[in-house]
Amino acid sequence: MQNVSVGISDVGIYIPSPLMNLETLFDRRVKEHPDLERRLRRAIDSTGQKSIRFPHPWEDSVTIAAQSAYDLLKRRPEMLPGLRYLATGTESSVDQSKPMAAYVEGMLQRAGIDVPETLMTFQAQHACAGGTVAILGIAGLLAMSPGRPESGLVISSDIARYDAPSTAEITHGAGAISVLIENNPRLMELDLDTQGLCSRDVDDFFRPNGSVTAKVKGGYSIQCYDEALNVAFHDHCARRGQAPDEVLRGTDMFIFHVPFKTMALTALQRLASHHIGIHGEELQKFVSDRGFEESLEPNTVVGNLYTASTLLALVFLLRERYEKFGKDIVGKTFMLGSYGSGNTMIIVSGRIAPGAPEVIESWDLDSALTSARPAGLDLYDTWLSAPHSDEKLKQLFTEADVPPESFYLGGIREDGYRQYAFKNG
Repeated sequence: MQNVSVGISDVGIYIPSPLMNLETLFDRRVKEHPDLERRLRRAIDSTGQKSIRFPHPWEDSVTIAAQSAYDLLKRRPEMLPGLRYLATGTESSVDQSKPMAAYVEGMLQRAGIDVPETLMTFQAQHACAGGTVAILGIAGLLAMSPGRPESGLVISSDIARYDAPSTAEITHGAGAISVLIENNPRLMELDLDTQGLCSRDVDDFFRPNGSVTAKVKGGYSIQCYDEALNVAFHDHCARRGQAPDEVLRGTDMFIFHVPFKTMALTALQRLASHHIGIHGEELQKFVSDRGFEESLEPNTVVGNLYTASTLLALVFLLRERYEKFGKDIVGKTFMLGSYGSGNTMIIVSGRIAPGAPEVIESWDLDSALTSARPAGLDLYDTWLSAPHSDEKLKQLFTEADVPPESFYLGGIREDGYRQYAFKNG
């Protein structure tokens, strides 16, 4: 078999524009529930969260998935003829049978994107790790056909929603990130042989059938995250044949799943402190030298994107590192840790590919953040009262409210089937 690299060539990002400032939400919740004040203030301060993004009435996890893919494929139409796999990773699916990927395929085609029918569509689910599972699965499939000009597209799309009012409410979020997977990738080369894995049957986080909100045991989930990270990291080191401190010191960039900023930051600090034996200023320097904390900042203003949260940290870290190192970013090493509650942890490492500078320069990441529009409490309450009936949707918006070149939920049939549409520019 021909020896080629496989990995990520490009990404597309979409985050819904409605934004809820947490101080506004705090004032409202405390006025309604004074007993929440102390716990809610502590939650905001301890997580580092500032605001959250949530969907418009016409948006759901499928429309935002299609939007991120549309934006990527408009920039990269040359990869469409060889598109062989289209997958979604999500924990907020809209159908118990039909994968979001199948919906997205048709939506893109109706929007004028020439997605071929000769491809495989599927959906991967394992809480926040579903997108990573899909990426690695498609990377493995492509690696088996190194001589063919084929590619895969993985869309991590989620809407994080918890009981409200509650302290978990401050980590709501919504967004989707599409990832182009290819042999001889332009952006990042993945080492599939040394993946570190951990899986356990735990109940730290789940969403039962019939529930629109997730159930989470906050402190226990953090414990599960840290324990799974440690096991998967040791597995990764064993497969590399290197000591843990050697692996950590030899890694130029770390990307972790980000439920909220301080959770990911503390996880890396604990890992480095335990295995390298560094503390205080030396530990802070280890983290800051790798740009890790800066990669977590976008999460503080958009919230938890579940399957897309790791990728959000990834793209902003790559841009920050490129701004610092320029073309010398090529060849730098990375370690990605993807956690899925319930639970699983996946560690995958690799190197920045030669084409990365050109790819990173083509991105407009700031637009995903500057697209935010402060939302009133009425719009926020409308989202919290979802899902809506077809009749209610027609009361909430018309096509005139939908921006040009946008996907939207056009209606829900009597049998429950969701019908999507695209508004041309």
